[in-house]
Amino acid sequence: MNVVFHGQSCIGITLEDGKSLLIDPFLSGNPLARTSAEEVEADYILLTHAHQDHIQDAAAISKRTGAPIVAIPELAAYMSWQGAKKLGMNMGGTVDLGGFAKATMVQAFHSSGIVIEDEQRIVYGGMPAGFVVEAGGLTFLHAGDTCLFSDMALIGRRYQPDVAFIPIGGHYTMGPEDALQAAEWYGAKLVVPIHYDTFPPIRQDADAFVARLGELGLKGQVVPPGGKLDLAGLK
Repeated sequence: MNVVFHGQSCIGITLEDGKSLLIDPFLSGNPLARTSAEEVEADYILLTHAHQDHIQDAAAISKRTGAPIVAIPELAAYMSWQGAKKLGMNMGGTVDLGGFAKATMVQAFHSSGIVIEDEQRIVYGGMPAGFVVEAGGLTFLHAGDTCLFSDMALIGRRYQPDVAFIPIGGHYTMGPEDALQAAEWYGAKLVVPIHYDTFPPIRQDADAFVARLGELGLKGQVVPPGGKLDLAGLK
């Protein structure tokens, strides 16, 4: 299995048979991205919410690859209006992804909308979410953009993730202090910080965050944009 962090909140998961998932593709306009939107492949695209730094390249990648976009119904409908395939789902639901993976939609606390600047209009994007993805014998939790909330502990107990992708940037999501508590509640075997350093308001020291995880007895890994996760020992 090959798991790549593409910067901001974009994660690519490719299985041994070549089947692949892409979460929150933001590559065009991402100053830290090391991969272009024209390079990535996907059999399914998962979107946590409707902000531009999570959906920027979703429709274009869907149209090029034929990958359905998995998202809350309002956002899925908007993507279909852009010419993309869609697979709408909602909180607590689980969908089969081509027989090689499953995705369950879980809570995140954030906002969600598409700002159309030239029309001074905002399109409602449905509720924000996170995803629990089961693929290749591992369980991945993508927390989405979120603040800290106590039901993270319930999500951790219910799904027992192997890997948790957790935002640490602050300003628009929880920062490192709250992310440490989230990591404890999720209880994943491996914690990977995301949603930081892309823009000045969300600059953070990811290495310091991972060091503090270690003080709590938790394993963390800083993955540079374009880098692969070390999944040794998780299965």
